[in-house]
Amino acid sequence: MNIVDLVYRNARIYPEETAFVEIRSISKVRTEVSWRQFNERTNSLANALIVKGVKKGDKVFLLGKNSINWLEAFFSIIKTGAWVNPLNFRFTDENIEYCAAAAEPGFFIFDEEYAERIQGVRSALPTVKKYISIGNTALGDIEEMEKLITQSSVLPPDVYINDEDECGLYFTSGTTGAPKPILLLHKNLFCPAVNEVTNLSLTKNDSLLMMPPLYHVAMGHLLGSMLLGAKTVLLTEAVTAKAILESIHNEKLRVAFLLVPWTLDVLEAFDKGELRQQDYDFQTWHILQMGAQPIPTSLVRRWKAYFPKMECHNTYGLSESAGPGTIHNKIEDESKIGAIGKPGLLWDARIIDDKGNDVPRGDVGEIAIKGMGVMKEYYKNPALTEKTIVNGWLRTGDLARIDEDGYVFLVDRQKDLIISGGENVYPVEVEEVIQKHPKVRDVAVIGTSHERLGEIVTAVIEPVDANTLTMEEIKLFCDENLPRYKRPRIIIFGSVPRNPTGKIEKPKLREKYDTKKAVNF
Repeated sequence: MNIVDLVYRNARIYPEETAFVEIRSISKVRTEVSWRQFNERTNSLANALIVKGVKKGDKVFLLGKNSINWLEAFFSIIKTGAWVNPLNFRFTDENIEYCAAAAEPGFFIFDEEYAERIQGVRSALPTVKKYISIGNTALGDIEEMEKLITQSSVLPPDVYINDEDECGLYFTSGTTGAPKPILLLHKNLFCPAVNEVTNLSLTKNDSLLMMPPLYHVAMGHLLGSMLLGAKTVLLTEAVTAKAILESIHNEKLRVAFLLVPWTLDVLEAFDKGELRQQDYDFQTWHILQMGAQPIPTSLVRRWKAYFPKMECHNTYGLSESAGPGTIHNKIEDESKIGAIGKPGLLWDARIIDDKGNDVPRGDVGEIAIKGMGVMKEYYKNPALTEKTIVNGWLRTGDLARIDEDGYVFLVDRQKDLIISGGENVYPVEVEEVIQKHPKVRDVAVIGTSHERLGEIVTAVIEPVDANTLTMEEIKLFCDENLPRYKRPRIIIFGSVPRNPTGKIEKPKLREKYDTKKAVNF
């Protein structure tokens, strides 16, 4: 079975049950589609694409923000046997041109809000033969997706899809350089669906609130709901604490995936009295899942103070492993709050040194993973593929250690490691400590160059209230809670930039800050 089969199956078994709900938090528009409707509409668009010339193995760009229409385009492309190429809607024109040169797409489907922009880069996309807009547009020869759907057959397209077939070409976010194209097979995308269900012990009644961008392989959370035929609610336009809580209350949702910034927003709204827990019915809500970055232990404890009976889960995955659930922690033991957990059902994990040997338990090494979700390759880059996948083991670039109970604790990214005066400093460990300060909303730790020490620890701190947190308070807090070599030598009060998947954009911080722009202790 593959993810296309899930659409066909759910349409047969649960035809009139709700598949997806889209809630626009600003305009207050609610849209709902059943499994039958979703299947028929994706069949129609797939048939229209085939008539227009899309063939198995072709590449189709997809650019847009979360919506039911975006999902319809995604599954329609896959139903043709083509490769869907979801693009980050924050990509620059240069990023899009780079991705097009790598993938050579024949078709481009995009939200209408990007129509004029796409018109401006068409000359740099020579392989694209047809442009299709999600929504209304009057620009040139761009066709409208809705018209194609209404004019085509609702019968399933006559395309045989094997689990070993290629189906997705995902591009990394490009925060550390040019986006890398990651080629995924049908079985790769099915893997996070299975792990989502098993890791969280989900049932068909476990409806999901989904807000992370669908262009990212965090879509695996949604695929888990699809595997069960459960309802998924897409919260769009603006993700606020109030919108999150209203959606859970109104839709009687049972599972919510929140990135750390959104979790902080909810907690701060409660702490300040801007929102009151008693004004909402949360009887159905029993799972909070977080991921995409290290989860501060202080954040989980704050959450548990408001929701003591709620299950909290921490999930780990990456684009090269087709998404979440590779390593997972259902946080039941408080001593394991900081762990990313143990390998999921379809995964194995090791902690290795530079030569690929297992390090002693408790020592820091690189996470290597093996399982059904491992990508086929970095597209058209055999050298990087060979370096990354060694004897079936994917080298993640993430540093971690395993404790005596087999729990994996993420330490940091290899590229973010700070070496100061010969000492290794892992930024995540420093961030974890500073995050415990009650006046700190968010923090990012980076290394900045230093003539004598090579690098020094630099902390960018986003206060809860800029008027109440002082440099002296943070300095004293760090002195009391961190060994000398880990203490920030530079402290900056400023915003912590995060990408749409919640990861701190540390390259931007390294580029922005130097010792002349900070207070040096």
